[in-house]
Amino acid sequence: MSVVESSPARPRRSLPPVIRITDAAAERLADILSSAEPGTAVRVGVENGGCAGMSYKLDFTTEVAPLDAVVEDKGVKVVVDSKAVLFLLGTEMDFRTDKVSSQFVFNNPNQTSSCGCGESVAITPVDAEAVSAAG
Repeated sequence: MSVVESSPARPRRSLPPVIRITDAAAERLADILSSAEPGTAVRVGVENGGCAGMSYKLDFTTEVAPLDAVVEDKGVKVVVDSKAVLFLLGTEMDFRTDKVSSQFVFNNPNQTSSCGCGESVAITPVDAEAVSAAG
């Protein structure tokens, strides 16, 4: 009879947050959330639509689903919709103002293209198996 030794548990590496929030985005989010009910966060997701196939979506939320990712940074809380995590992994959320517009901007390494008007994007999700193997 042989004894099978179990290998020691591999230490889990901590994964970076799904998204990083710039100072400008945190400032704008804090301003927006200051007039919302306590416990409100901003939910970030992606949805099908537009000429490039997908668009980023922002909403208010007071609920966090079990598989949502929560990023708390610089005094603000952002909930990343569970269906969007693999599309947004590694993304930087910024806020920019120029002469004619003010908007949240997503610098997403998974984005492969965008439409001419800038309203929609094509995003390739991160390979979930690769993420699991890294963790």
